[in-house]
Parts: sequence; C-alpha cells; structure tokens
Amino acid sequence: MTAHPIDLVDTDDPSVEAEAILRRQNARESSARTYARSFPIVPARAQGMTIEGADGRRYLDCLSGAGTLALGHNHPVVTEAVRRTIDSGAPLHVLDLATPQKDDFTEALFATLPSAFADHARVHFCGPAGTDAVEAALKLTQTATGRRGMLAFTGAYHGMTTGALAVTGSVAVKEPVAGIAADVTRLPYPYDYRCPFGVGGERGAELSATYVERLIDDPSGGVTPPAAMILEVVQGEGGVVPAPDAWLRRMRRITAERRIPLIVDEVQTGAGRTGAFWAVEHSGIVPDVMVMSKAIGGSLPLAVLVYHEDYDDWLPGAHTGTFRGNTLAMATGAATLRHIAREGLTERAAVVGALMMERLSQARAALPVIGDVRGRGLMIGVELVDPEGVPDSRGALPPAPRLAAEVRAACLERGLIVELGGRHDSTVRLLPPLTITDEQAETVLDRLTDALAAVTAPRLAGRPA
Repeated sequence: MTAHPIDLVDTDDPSVEAEAILRRQNARESSARTYARSFPIVPARAQGMTIEGADGRRYLDCLSGAGTLALGHNHPVVTEAVRRTIDSGAPLHVLDLATPQKDDFTEALFATLPSAFADHARVHFCGPAGTDAVEAALKLTQTATGRRGMLAFTGAYHGMTTGALAVTGSVAVKEPVAGIAADVTRLPYPYDYRCPFGVGGERGAELSATYVERLIDDPSGGVTPPAAMILEVVQGEGGVVPAPDAWLRRMRRITAERRIPLIVDEVQTGAGRTGAFWAVEHSGIVPDVMVMSKAIGGSLPLAVLVYHEDYDDWLPGAHTGTFRGNTLAMATGAATLRHIAREGLTERAAVVGALMMERLSQARAALPVIGDVRGRGLMIGVELVDPEGVPDSRGALPPAPRLAAEVRAACLERGLIVELGGRHDSTVRLLPPLTITDEQAETVLDRLTDALAAVTAPRLAGRPA
C-alpha cells in the first residue's frame, strides 16, 4: 500500500512530527472542526490541569474538555475506576441492560440531587452526548403534554442535533439549515451587561420575567401552549451569563402555574462547576427535567435525563440508542461524583472562583478592554470590548471579537489554554478543573492578564492619559 505523501516523516524532532500530525489533520478532517483551529497543538500527555504537547511544551488547561474534566486530566480516582472495571471482566457494552456499574452510578447520581427532586425522579440513559439528552427531554415533554412548541432563550446553547439546535440561540449555526427553528418561541434572557431592554440589573431581569409571563398569557401573542420551557442557569457558550436567582424562581412559578414543564440544561453547569453540585440549588428551584452530561461521566462519554415521574409517559423504545450502556463511563462517573462530594470540591469552586473574579474585576482599571467579568464558581467569563467604541444606552462598549482571538492566541503562547464564547465570540471563558490549586489559579490569572496587556498595549499607546 502506497503511503500518502504527508505521511512520510523521518525525523527524531518531536516538533517536526507534531507539525506532520497537524498537516494530516488539516488534510483529512472535516472543515467543521473547531478547537483544532484555535489550538494548533498536539496533546501527547496530560495530568491534572497540565497538558504536554508532542513537541514537549506544557500548557495549563482552562478549557477542561468544555467543562467535562471536573477533576482534570487522568485523575487517580478516574484511572483507578477504569482499571478496576476492566480487571473485573465487566461487559463494556450491553445496550440498556442493568449492570452493577449502572446501578452504582444511579445511586451516586441520585445522592447528589436535591431531595425534593430525587424522591420522585426517573432516570433515562441517553446516547453519550449532551445534545442527545436534550433531544430526549424535548421528546419526553412533547409526549407527556401532547404539545409541540418550545420556549427557549436568547443566548442559549443546547447542542447541534436538530431539536437541540432549534432551541439554541446562535443564528450562525442555524442559518444553513432551513426550518430549524420551527415551533420555538425565543424569549429574552437576563444579560446584565448587554440587557435586551437596555436597563440591566434587577430591573432588566424583572422586565424579562414580565415579558415572558405576558407573552404566554396573551391570546394574540402568537404563542400556542408549549410543551416545555428550556433554559440554562448559567449560559456557557452564550458567554458565561448567569441568571439571577429571583428570575429563575419567577420562571419556575410561571411554568408551574401554567403546567408547562421546566427543563434545566445542566450539561455544563453540573457536578460542582458553579459552586453548588447542581446550579439549580443556588435559587432553590426544582425543575421537572434536568439534562446532564459532560462531567458526570468522569471524562468519558455519558449523558442522562432525570425527570419527575409524572412525565414518564413514553413507550418502550421511544428514545433509544446503541451507546447508552457505557460501562466505563458509569464507573468513572460514579467515582467522580463521590469524589467531588467527599472532598468538598463544590465549596472549593465557589471560593476559588470568587477570588479569580475579584482579581479580574480589579484588572479592569488597567485593562479597559475588559468590559465585564461575570460567572459563578469556576465558570468565569471575561467579555472583551473596544474601549474606543461608542457605548450603548446601558454603557456597554462594542464587542471585540478580533481582539479576543488575538488574546486567546497570546494565552496559548504563554502556556494557557482558554476558549471564547458569547455574542461575537468576544468573551474569554475560564473552565478550570475543580481541583485547581491556589498557585495554578494565580498562574492562570498572571498569564491571562499578561496576554491582555501585550495584545492591547499597541492599541492603547495613542490614547490620552
């Protein structure tokens, strides 16, 4: 068999081999790849928060698999669970049959849930991605209510399959797919810095809630009785925008009074990320459905739907999939959930996250390109703006997506992996593992602020003092 020309690499230089791997990826993988474009590195080894590339360079990983790696890379709790499961001879794939590992994971998961929810809950194991669990949630509530429409929010991200994409807010990913947003009513999410009503704060959140309630009740508002409302407690891909607790309680009241199921997407916020085990705990709301994935698998693919037993109306096979029985992920997931609870990592996330946000907020004086710092726990967003731009009525400056991309690249040069999100991809997102040390947190902030200063210095050089 003749090798492709780009396969012919004969060198002992790891940098050359890494470049060859990147060339092969560029030649063979689809144009839809994303992170590989932002981070032209070849991870070869990883431990904790540190990734080592094939070329020997090391990076602090503040992306954590988009929040999947709650304990960082190759945590001993996770690797031991993998070895133990493999050594036991357990079947690694059994569709949705019962196994000791599945039962143990279910016990571990339910032990973390608010008792008011867990005491009347059912669990459904979905395909391995969060988007499949969102699809299941939509189908579940449509089946239970006999309705079709969905209420979803601006800035939302729920996945890339058809139903999940329909309730996602991003226009760019939906434009090429005709009719993708059918039967979805888009509602204003309370975004303080760029308030849809131009007022922000408590008043902005109050207007959002009032708008939602009146629109649903308006017989000429164009909204037919919906099958569900779906929301994120903190919008991750939407720019790390946290919803006020009072607003969330209002959404719960509005939906409960009208018998509209409330779906909360905890794919990225779950398993301690926001400083509570589940983000709904901050407000005290009890949803009808919770969508979970990412960190619950302990770094391996796993997604589940947990919902109130009253909605368990679908028939056998109503939502199925070949890879719902990932035994290894259930074992690593159970070990991870218990470790987070046992070691108090949710409380740790709250404390370290608050300290990181405080230092970033203080940096705004010296770095006027920082428009806003926000988040919850170890889910932090730094929105970058054009300090020379014209502010809106709320005082928010125009987003700076090109600058944000330059900052991301400058961070990578300094050994820090961060990703962007939000409107116009102008928000730097920090999603470090819950195991981040104080020293690592300081290093992350040092590298980020240094990158910000280096990128913005030429732009600010001509500004008057």
